[in-house]
Amino acid sequence: MRTVDRIREVAPLPLNAKDKEMVRVAQRCIMASLDHSRAAVITLTTDTGEHPTVEVPPSALRLIGQLLGAMSEGRPIVLMPTEQEFTTVEAANFLNVSRPFVIKEMDSGRLPHRKVGSHRRIVLEDLLAYAQKMRVTQASALDRMAENARELGLDY
Repeated sequence: MRTVDRIREVAPLPLNAKDKEMVRVAQRCIMASLDHSRAAVITLTTDTGEHPTVEVPPSALRLIGQLLGAMSEGRPIVLMPTEQEFTTVEAANFLNVSRPFVIKEMDSGRLPHRKVGSHRRIVLEDLLAYAQKMRVTQASALDRMAENARELGLDY
């Protein structure tokens, strides 16, 4: 079984107060050590009393720290490979837009995709890049609207 498939099997468990505090402390320690280390050695204690050690590179340590931070705040977490492909329905749900809008963006060339038979598929990386461009465009439009309102004396 591939690691990705095992990740999909993991269901988030609600954390009790003791576990939340343990996660917060671990996250703070990991994030603080990132500034001062090239790698970290983590010692694991098993039920059998063994103490294997694992060396972890800073990039993985940063990811673990971010994961622990999200867990301590009770936020949902999704791990997915970057080559993961989405259907048009999944992409529309991700972007919080309609499926016809996603198809229109694909047909106009603004959202890269590939066809599998008659079905369209969007790679996660392309979807994330499109979402970022969408946010920048929206922020720019809001700034222009606010500037127009100021020029017209319509301060809110």
